[in-house]
Amino acid sequence: MIRFFQILFIISITSIIVYSQDSINLKSLDERTDKLMLIGFCDRTAFNDSAFSSWYDFEYNSYEPDSQAIIMLKESLHDYNIKIVLGTWCSDSRREVPRILNVLDAVQYPDSLYTIVAVNRLKKGLSNEVDRLNIEFVPTFIVYKNNEEIGRIIETPITSLEKDLYNIISK
Repeated sequence: MIRFFQILFIISITSIIVYSQDSINLKSLDERTDKLMLIGFCDRTAFNDSAFSSWYDFEYNSYEPDSQAIIMLKESLHDYNIKIVLGTWCSDSRREVPRILNVLDAVQYPDSLYTIVAVNRLKKGLSNEVDRLNIEFVPTFIVYKNNEEIGRIIETPITSLEKDLYNIISK
């Protein structure tokens, strides 16, 4: 009897792990273009897919962040969390998301401090990931301190991503 419950427990845990892995980097068909788009929670490995890698790699590799702003960000950005909301179908997202990830890499910002959520053209995720965020345009980069929103960069930066981030956290 104990052996049965041990096996049942192992099967349950395995199912949860498999389900969790399957619920990240999900793709859906964009009905407007018949191309794949990401939907729901993602991590950076999603951009390795050939459906996204050409634009991602180009923007990431060609963006050169301002070195002075990077130095200023390195000092304090680690005290904040960032939510990245994007649409892989959106040209602004295709440009700005690789660039912000480049900036985050330049300041050695840990992956654990940011979340990536992909939305469809209605600005909806896979379930309710962004329902309470009032997303009107993508990409939207939301900066949090102690779980409270302190600022956003919407669609395109005012000055540059790194300078706009610094302006948000230095308020």
